[in-house]
Amino acid sequence: MGEMYIRVAEDENEEPMEIPSEDDGTVLLSSVAAQFPGACGLRYRSPVSQCMRGVRLVEGVLHAPESNWGNLVYVVNYPKDNKRKMEEMDAASAVKIKRGIQKTSDLIVLGLPWKTSEQDLKDYFGTFGEVIMVQVKRDPKSGNSKGFGFVRFADYETQVKVMSQRHMIDGRWCDCKLPNSKQGPDEPLRSRKVFVGRCTEDMTAEDLREFFMQYGEVTDVFIPKPFRAFAFVTFADDQVAQSLCGEDLIIKGVSVHISNAEPKHGNRTADSTDPGVRQSPRRSRFSGD
Repeated sequence: MGEMYIRVAEDENEEPMEIPSEDDGTVLLSSVAAQFPGACGLRYRSPVSQCMRGVRLVEGVLHAPESNWGNLVYVVNYPKDNKRKMEEMDAASAVKIKRGIQKTSDLIVLGLPWKTSEQDLKDYFGTFGEVIMVQVKRDPKSGNSKGFGFVRFADYETQVKVMSQRHMIDGRWCDCKLPNSKQGPDEPLRSRKVFVGRCTEDMTAEDLREFFMQYGEVTDVFIPKPFRAFAFVTFADDQVAQSLCGEDLIIKGVSVHISNAEPKHGNRTADSTDPGVRQSPRRSRFSGD
């Protein structure tokens, strides 16, 4: 029997691709996997019963049903674990597309000593990465520093790292943040935190950390004890946290919902989103964490 092609698709409703058969009319599983990575077999819908039927697979060779492949469309089978990983990758890709390409922004540097010059700023921040702009804001009449300035980096990763920590410049602690931020001194930590709902008990802190690291640097993972079907994940970059809010993501085969972890205003004493609360006597039931 000469070479022929069979029609194979990842889903019944998708455009099929033609896969070549061997001289004896069989199809190698490796030929299918070359076009559909992770494939472990084929199935098709019976024209008679309208049920899905599996194609016989023997030692890596797929055999045509009823001696010929016909004009049917065969659907790819995947192992359950592999399919789950693919779903997670698809979800991750969708969120990354939503976030788009991250560009650097001018960051405001607050709390600068009066003596700090632009060269001092450039020398200090140059230790983190390439600096493309620095500016110390000064009074136009006196020329004296106003106690703040601006810096911009070439790489977004450097910007994230700089914003995630405080800075000792000329003997004084300074903060570096986005200039349009209206948050108070303790707000950035909360804005970088997300609430992960619908968690299952088999999800560990390490599982969550490993999953969310694909979106950005994770600084903390908190799962309340006793288990309450949710967790909190804190990122180094608040933009990453905000980009995930409202998403439904697949973790270990389970759909979890991501939302903003910011508590209601004026309710700091009952703020279960703050890991520091775990040390409070009022939260003593978490002492085993």
